[in-house]
Amino acid sequence: MCACGRKGSISSSSDSWRRGNRATRRSPTRSRWPCARPAARPDRVRALPWPVDVPVDPSPPDARELLIRELSDPEYQAAQPTLLDLIGQAISEWLQSLVAPTDGSLDGLVPLVIAVLLAVGIVVAFLVWGVPRINRRSRADDGLFGADERRSAARLRADAADAAARGDHTAATLDAFRALARGLQERTVVTMLPGTTAHEFAGQASAAFPDLSAAVTAAADGFDSVRYAGASGTPALYRSIVDLDASLSRRSPDFTDAPDEVSA
Repeated sequence: MCACGRKGSISSSSDSWRRGNRATRRSPTRSRWPCARPAARPDRVRALPWPVDVPVDPSPPDARELLIRELSDPEYQAAQPTLLDLIGQAISEWLQSLVAPTDGSLDGLVPLVIAVLLAVGIVVAFLVWGVPRINRRSRADDGLFGADERRSAARLRADAADAAARGDHTAATLDAFRALARGLQERTVVTMLPGTTAHEFAGQASAAFPDLSAAVTAAADGFDSVRYAGASGTPALYRSIVDLDASLSRRSPDFTDAPDEVSA
């Protein structure tokens, strides 16, 4: 084949390629970018990403059931006031009622004045009667028959029994009589002060237990003889005081004849 023939064939092929390429660029169905997405059509509707509640119109029974179900939720139950809340609210309302009224009337001041007077009366009564009694009770607990004695009746009885077991009936007699007196003091049958003597105690105990007056007086005599006269305690004296203490512990005081003795 001649060169001119090949040249004509090459030119014809080149022209065909150019025409095809121009037709491809002019084609509306082909995109210049192969990965580009086609434009959305205007007739398409995009779905909403969340649900929409549809309004309903329930019947009265259904509405009542829905309301009961809603109110039975634990959150509503927890929001209800407790008993302490109601008590606190009542106290708060009462305190607010004590505030002086703003309308100029004096009716609202009456509860406030009464409350203040009661508070002042309680404080004064405590200062007049309460504090001296507490002081007297404290002093009485510290002293017994001229000695600084703080032991209870039970402790004194135990110490007396221990002394008797050791054969020390002098200490046993003294602690046994102190236990007898401290026991009646703890029962508020007698009043013991630091300066109260054994016979003064015996007089108070005899007024409360008239049928045991002789035994109480004999026990006081034995205590004084051992405590102040230097006599030695004996097992018989110790045992008589212990038996008297047990008998007094089982009885109730009788103050029927006490006013007559005081007046005499």
